[in-house]
Amino acid sequence: MKKLPSCSLVTPTYNWPQALELLLMSIMNQSILPNEVIIADDGSTENTKQLITDFQKKFPIPLIHIWHEDVKNRKPRIMNKAIAAAKYDYIIEIDGDIIMNNHFVADHLTFAEKGHYLFGSRVSIQESLLPELFSKKIIHFNFFSKGIKKRGRTIRFPFIMNFIKSITKRSSKLRGCNMSFWRADFIKINGFNEDLVGWGIDDSEMIQRLHNIEIKGKRLKHVGIAYHINHKEQSKNEIELNNEIERQTTEKKLTFIEKGINQYL
Repeated sequence: MKKLPSCSLVTPTYNWPQALELLLMSIMNQSILPNEVIIADDGSTENTKQLITDFQKKFPIPLIHIWHEDVKNRKPRIMNKAIAAAKYDYIIEIDGDIIMNNHFVADHLTFAEKGHYLFGSRVSIQESLLPELFSKKIIHFNFFSKGIKKRGRTIRFPFIMNFIKSITKRSSKLRGCNMSFWRADFIKINGFNEDLVGWGIDDSEMIQRLHNIEIKGKRLKHVGIAYHINHKEQSKNEIELNNEIERQTTEKKLTFIEKGINQYL
């Protein structure tokens, strides 16, 4: 049997305690628990803090709340702070609006590989299901569940991973809501780029720098199953600036950014 790495599961959140509650419930339901969970809180109000405090009393592993003041969208900064605080070698990153299949953590750890990062897909939970989702606190789904899209992604079939090849270029299918990487690799490229502002690009720009130091990617197919709770898209006012930063990272093969995780180590 392969020895699984120790891991910190890190999730960003911002003022959506109903979604965070379901995420935390799905963590408690994992077949293999992470060694710790770190919530990277981009300035949520007291409701979120109280929810986390309540879960800390019953959580089977350390549940750590890293918070900073709400000054627009500063997800790269709070994620850097959270991963700087992480105690373990491997980082599993998910969004705060994800409900995980009960083998989600086990799958990421099983297929973790030196010199690689992993990225998975997501099943979409439709808006029409949300009132029932939150009132009944639903965390279990399958192929036949109502209110979901892309239901083919609900099928867990680990054997198919024997045929998934490593990739040397960043995939357009990359989603920060479901990925994992070695903390040491993340520190080597100085983590997330805090010059990125507003929504978008932070995960893909970081992954591009991993490729620039010759870290390869591997896509999780029919493992690492995640369910994404539908929500309104955030403002993309700054997306052109962020796209330009990512373009420079790609074209110039940049590996290290000025404002990153080294501020908190």
